[in-house]
Amino acid sequence: MHSSINSDSADLLPDNDPQRVLLHNEVHARPSQRIRLPALVIYVVVINAGITREQECDHLRHLPGQQTLMLEQLQNNFLRLRLPGYTLRWERHTEFTRYTLVQHLPEVAQLGATDPELLSCLALPRGWLAEIPGRTFAAVKLALVSGDLNQPDELLMQARKWFGGNPVVASLIGREGHSLAVTDFMLRPSGFERMLVIMPADASETRAGRISQRLLEIETYRLMALRGLPVTKQLIPELTSAEQQLAEITAQLENKAASDQELLDTLISLATRVERATVEHAYRFAATQAYSKLVTQRIAELWEQALPGTQTIGVFMQRRLSPAIATVEATAQRMSYLSARVSRASALLRTRVDILTEAQNQQLLEKLSRGQELQLRLQSTVEGLSIAAISYYVISLLLYVSKAAKAAGLPIHPELATGFMVPVVIWVVWRTTRRIHDKFFKPH
Repeated sequence: MHSSINSDSADLLPDNDPQRVLLHNEVHARPSQRIRLPALVIYVVVINAGITREQECDHLRHLPGQQTLMLEQLQNNFLRLRLPGYTLRWERHTEFTRYTLVQHLPEVAQLGATDPELLSCLALPRGWLAEIPGRTFAAVKLALVSGDLNQPDELLMQARKWFGGNPVVASLIGREGHSLAVTDFMLRPSGFERMLVIMPADASETRAGRISQRLLEIETYRLMALRGLPVTKQLIPELTSAEQQLAEITAQLENKAASDQELLDTLISLATRVERATVEHAYRFAATQAYSKLVTQRIAELWEQALPGTQTIGVFMQRRLSPAIATVEATAQRMSYLSARVSRASALLRTRVDILTEAQNQQLLEKLSRGQELQLRLQSTVEGLSIAAISYYVISLLLYVSKAAKAAGLPIHPELATGFMVPVVIWVVWRTTRRIHDKFFKPH
C-alpha cells in the first residue's frame, strides 16, 4: 500500500509524511467480525504486563498449521487466523491482550437448553486457552442464536432458562429492536461469564459481529475502569493521614509553634509523599476515566430498549459502575487538591522566611552603616594626625635647611624663618591631603 500510494501521488502531491499511511489505516486496524448464526464466541482478556509479542507469537504457533507464523505479522497489534472450523482474533492493547474465538454453536447449547455446558465443544486444542501468556482479567462465553423477536417475553423466559434461572439483565438492541441481548454478569466456577444474543434468522453476519464486539468491549472496559478502585481504597488512608499532617503544619505555621527549619523539613517530606502518590497513580486514575467513557459510549451505541420488569445493561452499569468511578474520580481530585494545598503552605512558609531574612539583612545593613560611620570618623582623625605628623616632619626639615643656610653665612634667623613657614606648611599639607582624598573617594 505504501508503494502504490507513493507512485500514484509522486507527480500530484508532496512526499508522504512518515506516519500518514499508518495513521490512515488505523481506522481499518480492527475490523468487526462477520459471524454466522448460530455461533459461540469465546473471549479471553489477559493483562500483558511483562509479556512480549514474541511470547504471544510463540503461543499462537501452537495452533494447527501456524508453525510458520512470523513475528512481523503481529506488528500491527491485530491478527486474524482462519483455522479449520473456527477463526481466532488476536488483539494487543496498551494494558491487555484479547483473544476471540468464533465457532459454530452446537445444537444442544442453543435456545431452549437449560444452563448448557459450552466449553466441552471448544474447537481449540486442549489446554491452549490455559497456556495463554498473561493473567486472565476477563473471560466471556457469548452465544448468538436466532429467534422470533415478535415475542420478546417468550424469548426472555427461554433466555432465563438458558442462564440456569439466574437473575438477568436484558434489552432490545437497535432503534428497531432488531436483537435481544441477555446476560447475568455472573462469574461461574469455570472462570467465564455468559452472554446471549438472540437475532432474527435473516440477520446479517456483519450486524452479529458488531453486536458481539460492543457487548464484549463493554465488559472489558468495565473491568479495566474498575482497576482504579483497589488503588483508590489503598490510597484513601494515606491521603487522610497527609491531610491531617498538613492541618497540623498549617496550625504550627500560624501559631509559630515550631522553627521555620522544622516546618520546612516536614513540608518537604509531605510534598514528597504526595508527589510520589501522584506519579504512581495518576495514570491509573486517568485510565479509569478513559475506560469509563468508553463503556458509556459502547452502551449508547446499543440503542437499548427496555423490557418490562427487566433492567437494561445500561441501567445496570449506571447503578453498579457509576459509584465506583465517582469514588476514583473524587480520590484523584482529592489528591490534586492536597498537592495544591501543600504548595500554598510551602509558599506561605517561604514568604515568612523571606520576610525574616529581609529583616535580618536590614539589621545587618544598619550595623554596617554604623561601622562605616565610625570608620569615617576614625579616618578623619587619622587624617588630622597625619597632617600634623607630616607638617612636623616638613617643618623640621625646613629648620635644618635654615640652620644650614645660616652656617653658610646667609643672614637668616632659623627659628624665626621656620616659625613663619609653619602656617604655610600646614596649609599645603592639608590641601594636598584633601586633593588626594577627593581623587580617590569622590564619584566621577
